[in-house]
Amino acid sequence: QVQLVESGGGLVQPGGSLRLSCAASGTIFKIVSMGWYRQAPGKQRELVAVITSDGSTNYADSVKGRFTISRDNAKNTVYLQMNSLKPEDTAVYYCNLREIVGPNRWGQGTQVAVSS
Repeated sequence: QVQLVESGGGLVQPGGSLRLSCAASGTIFKIVSMGWYRQAPGKQRELVAVITSDGSTNYADSVKGRFTISRDNAKNTVYLQMNSLKPEDTAVYYCNLREIVGPNRWGQGTQVAVSS
């Protein structure tokens, strides 16, 4: 069974920074990608950033230049450095893991709130 454990959410003022972490454990086959999605109240879950096994990255237009995704392959951990946070970044952030086989995996979610 694969588990994803997220940490690093919280309350921050506009312009501030947070770093999210997501550690994968359990029986993991070959990872295709790890990433972050978010869901704000009343909205659909959306892609924030994803990093593939070869290090390629993709970002939502709304976070380009502000967020950076990175990964520690040895620890099966993915990070999301979030800078210059805006109130519209407020959401529950979910870690995602895709393996070459098996279902899409999701973490339990971590709340990020940006408010003065």
